[in-house]
Amino acid sequence: MNIAAALQPDDSRLPIPDGAEHDPDAIAERDDRDEQFVEMDSGAVSRLMPFIRPHRRLAFAAIAAILAFVAAQIAIPLLIKGAVDSLMDKPGSLGLPLILIAFGGVILLNSAANYASDFTAARLAQRIIFDLRRAMFAHLQRLSQGFMDRSHVGRIMSRLQGDVNALQEFFETSVTAVGDLALLIGIIGVLFALEWRLACLTLLLLPVLFGVRALWLPHARLVFARARDTSSIVNGALAENIGGVRVVQATRREETNLADFERKATENRDAQIASAWAAQIMVPTIDILTGFAMGIVALGSAWLVLDGRTDVGVMVAFLFYVQRFFEPIRTLSQQYTMAQRATTAAHRIFAVIDVPVEIVDKPGAPALDAHEPSIDLRDVTFGYRSGQPILRNFNLSIAPREVVALVGPTGSGKSSIAALICRLYDIWSGELLIGRQDVRDVAQQSISRKVVMVLQEPFLFTGTIEENIRFTTAGASLADIVRAAKAVRAHEFIERLPDGYDTLLDQRGQNLSIGQRQLLSFARALVADPAILILDEATASIDSFVEAQIQEALRVLMEGRTSILIAHRLATVKDADRIIVLKDGAILEEGSPAQLLAQGGLYASLHRHNFSSFDEL
Repeated sequence: MNIAAALQPDDSRLPIPDGAEHDPDAIAERDDRDEQFVEMDSGAVSRLMPFIRPHRRLAFAAIAAILAFVAAQIAIPLLIKGAVDSLMDKPGSLGLPLILIAFGGVILLNSAANYASDFTAARLAQRIIFDLRRAMFAHLQRLSQGFMDRSHVGRIMSRLQGDVNALQEFFETSVTAVGDLALLIGIIGVLFALEWRLACLTLLLLPVLFGVRALWLPHARLVFARARDTSSIVNGALAENIGGVRVVQATRREETNLADFERKATENRDAQIASAWAAQIMVPTIDILTGFAMGIVALGSAWLVLDGRTDVGVMVAFLFYVQRFFEPIRTLSQQYTMAQRATTAAHRIFAVIDVPVEIVDKPGAPALDAHEPSIDLRDVTFGYRSGQPILRNFNLSIAPREVVALVGPTGSGKSSIAALICRLYDIWSGELLIGRQDVRDVAQQSISRKVVMVLQEPFLFTGTIEENIRFTTAGASLADIVRAAKAVRAHEFIERLPDGYDTLLDQRGQNLSIGQRQLLSFARALVADPAILILDEATASIDSFVEAQIQEALRVLMEGRTSILIAHRLATVKDADRIIVLKDGAILEEGSPAQLLAQGGLYASLHRHNFSSFDEL
């Protein structure tokens, strides 16, 4: 398996304080104020500009289309005014036939511009979101394993999906917001051009609207942020329970987990209802103001018409414009709601993108030369939490093409050593050499080509069996894949499948047994032809009958390679050249299997327990 695959170290977890895992405030704080997510600067728009700038031509096209739509909207009441003036034989009117022709043209422009603006805005949003999602995915691929250990998959998925979708919704409607603003400005200009006194009467209600808005904004910000936070918590709970459904069912925690999920879902429901209420509260306010404005304009214009100070056409146009005047204000209020959600989503997205990549190549880092694939750990100190080292001044040397087994109780540092060799983590101090090169001085990509790890839980991807075996070696031919599958005794069961090597695997290969999945991971490792092979409990999930069948295949796999075997089942390591017994991050015993049995120490004790338990002698 490629070393980029997730490795769960056996000694990296710290206990969670009692009750913290069920405290909603603690959950929200861990979700959105987690120390691994750095604070983002306040300029969310400026952070988004690099994603918008490549598509500026499409943005300009969308804006041009919406402005044409706005021009048509403004022109319609003016044409109605002209028709009224023509029917009343007002001097200077254009005539009804000409006005009707113009009206038809404006209606066509209105429809075409509306379609064009919606279509281009949707294309613009999709392209921006594609670039943003790609940037997030690329960054997550480069983040260290330590970050992944500390992160909750559901919360990361919430950012990749929910927050990105919120931004997509905003971008799809942002062009409409530009149009609404232009429409509002255009209507105000036309109102003053037609009759300034009626325009002033209409604008008298705006201070009331701004006052209501000023009271609404602070509350709305808090409500929208809370809705996003609780959604993230629910997504996290879903991902955790779905991923651990076997454990849940085995321990009969369905009711307990359901109650916990119901509490989180209830909080989310209440937060979403509050968000919906806050988002819609401005709508009835604007409707009320629209009614007042219509009444004021109707009375004022009627008085001016009766007094001979204005025309009936102006009064009719004014009523149409006042009716439309508050519509863009209402839409802009809803757009502000989307903008608030989008701003919150942008902060959360860029919080992920701003996570520093802890393990980076030095400038001009050379490729790893593993012609003589020795491994040396010299005075290595390392841990997963600051101030809590797992390995302290640890020393270990493995000769080229030597087979070394690491055994010991859980938490002794076995998987930590494997992870450091793959450079999934960086050591705190000391040196870790492959050949004569420090792994921190060489290109990470070259390490993945020379070092391959097979884990206890094989991870297969959606695709065919052939694609999964070729996963780490793009240039492998079908003949190479078949040869590797035969060597690890996987060819026989693959040939029995309906489509052989073209058989499509379900998610994580669930349509295969765990033993079959592990055999495919062995074939994948063999095709990669690494200089260094690490088997981290690689046969723990395979029954003794299958394990006996593949022991010879493992010998073929390890032949000519520096190999590290990590195992609790000591039958797996009986052919090792040397066994290293670890305890509490230090070497307790070292030697061949026969030497360690003769010493009567920890290995001998583990051996007696192991073989008496499984009757493997």
